[in-house]
Amino acid sequence: MTNRRHFISQSAAMASALAFPLVGGAQPKSVKVGVLHPVTGALAYSGQQCRLGAEMAIEDINKAGGIKSMGGARIEAMLGDAQSQPQAGSAEVEKMNEAGVAAVLGAYASAICLATTQTAAKYNLPHVVDVGVADQIVERGLKNTFRFGPGYKKSTEVAMANLLVLNKAAGNPAKTVMIIHEESLFGTGTAQLLSRELPGYGFEVKEVVKHANPTRDFNNIVLRMKSINPDIVIPANYYNEYALLVRTMQQQKVQPKAIFSVLGGAASSYKFVKEFPDAANGIIDCNHWFNPKDKRAQELRKRVEAKGQFFSYEVFMTYASMWLLADAIERAKSADRAAITAALASSTFSDHFMPYGPTRFVNGQNEGAQPLMTQVVKNDIKVIIPREYREIDPVFPLKA
Repeated sequence: MTNRRHFISQSAAMASALAFPLVGGAQPKSVKVGVLHPVTGALAYSGQQCRLGAEMAIEDINKAGGIKSMGGARIEAMLGDAQSQPQAGSAEVEKMNEAGVAAVLGAYASAICLATTQTAAKYNLPHVVDVGVADQIVERGLKNTFRFGPGYKKSTEVAMANLLVLNKAAGNPAKTVMIIHEESLFGTGTAQLLSRELPGYGFEVKEVVKHANPTRDFNNIVLRMKSINPDIVIPANYYNEYALLVRTMQQQKVQPKAIFSVLGGAASSYKFVKEFPDAANGIIDCNHWFNPKDKRAQELRKRVEAKGQFFSYEVFMTYASMWLLADAIERAKSADRAAITAALASSTFSDHFMPYGPTRFVNGQNEGAQPLMTQVVKNDIKVIIPREYREIDPVFPLKA
């Protein structure tokens, strides 16, 4: 009898302890969001940088009061690793769907995004693409897919138009081009676009060279470059290969009139500039970049550097994309997938530090997204084009 009484009183105490937090107003529930990137494998560095951006954004969103329309609900990340493989990315989306996430953010690389958006579409799961530049991602009519940044068509158009202007202003010293690209969807797609468009701008494409991921030796490719002697070298590859290619060019004393990248994996990277200042000097890149005149970008950069990390495009693209998603959840007033998809489709999100203006999605592509042109000067990266974001005048061609 005593035991029974003791059990009842203990149960009552436990029940009141469990109920207690609800007395002063219910604890806001959380909204689970899948954060999916290649944090292992060949693309691990970029994937980890993306994850850092996502986690910093979630921290800032929650600190600012969470999702206010849902009583201050906090965003809770379900982290996934795409292992630098499209099929692994798809498997992670399956897991995230099972776990009941409200949306997915990721997955950095084009080939992975192509797979993850397709898998998410099966479950009407809203998927915000943070980087993934291949335009096929948003050209398949998937209603669940929203890309915040520009694709490679837009980036190539901007790069080519600006190359033409730079070359003309310098008296047309550059006439021939060599393109070196990695073998996946990103590099191949960018190279195909470039080789198709460049002749129309008056440039002769001497050669297009493809390489594997990863590639540990660029000596043969650079020897070939020496014999072709192009005026401009255009690399389209991820960080490791980009850095190694440019360093090999430096070692073999190959000095074209310009190294001009479109979405170059290392060209506008503070990591590259710090590690290989001489090889990086003078490189021009058309890439994802923040508005250099926005204080918030500079403040975030300081915080990222205080963590011992570099403020790379992966960090700020994923950071801004997470805020875009939070804005949609705020307006959806729920974790309902269909409501979030509708909110994304009608987004006018403008509270960001990207040079985009208000967000406007057409078939899943943010029409306001644009790359900026940067150049490495005196161990720093500065915007050269367009004029409204310009920090320095461009140097073209580079003096050999």
